[in-house]
Amino acid sequence: MGKVITIANQKGGVGKTTTAINLAASLAILEKKVLLIDSDPQANASSGVGILPGEAEATLYDCMINGMDPMDAIYETDTPNLHLLPSDINLVGADVELVNRPNREFVMKGVVEQLREYYDFIFIDCLPSLGMVTVNALCAGDSVLIPVQCEFFALEGLAKLQDSINLVKRNLNPKLTIEGIVLTMYDPRLRLANVVVKEVKDIFKERVFDTIIHRNARIGEAPNMHMPVVLLNAGSKGAINYLNLAQEFLARNGDQSENKSINEPVAD
Repeated sequence: MGKVITIANQKGGVGKTTTAINLAASLAILEKKVLLIDSDPQANASSGVGILPGEAEATLYDCMINGMDPMDAIYETDTPNLHLLPSDINLVGADVELVNRPNREFVMKGVVEQLREYYDFIFIDCLPSLGMVTVNALCAGDSVLIPVQCEFFALEGLAKLQDSINLVKRNLNPKLTIEGIVLTMYDPRLRLANVVVKEVKDIFKERVFDTIIHRNARIGEAPNMHMPVVLLNAGSKGAINYLNLAQEFLARNGDQSENKSINEPVAD
């Protein structure tokens, strides 16, 4: 049975979708069977792996609201071993449509449980809010992976998110754990970035991944090409960062995999 990891942060612009896309793709390159679930109505995770808005005939909305078999909404991507359950703008209405649904917090969990046996890892990319869809994602997950931008306001958002996770854990999903914290958009030239890294590591200690995702041009270019950076610029620093993160993630989950596909980084 696969592990379900919800990628969440109530603050926007911290690298949730970029992390979801590239960590999922890196694990797929390391020959793990991976499903990426896009639960954001903006559908950036979908377009980031090549399924553009309007191309998907079936989405997460159809599964959650209309009861579609989720196997009929799975799409293959250009990354071997990586599949996608896409989103679209219709998911905006799900918060309202779920209000009167019995067990409304567990609708996505019902979808995910039908897919768990087919994958090693399932990642759920969340929108930057704590609405009903995000609560569903937290109830569906075994753990939460938290991207944190290396800027001051991200620290405030992290404290609020931890409170929200504890609330969900206490009332809805007692098995939910924190997978770890990923520091993103790091620029070593900035004193503030280094201060944030130190503070997050001092507070959260071993929960913080050793791998830090640097701010670089290749990661920024990849979404425009609708491909993960690990495929588009396989030798770049961004690609190496995410492959290292994938290997660290596997080690934390009791699995050691070798770097099989990506070489040393070139200058970005």
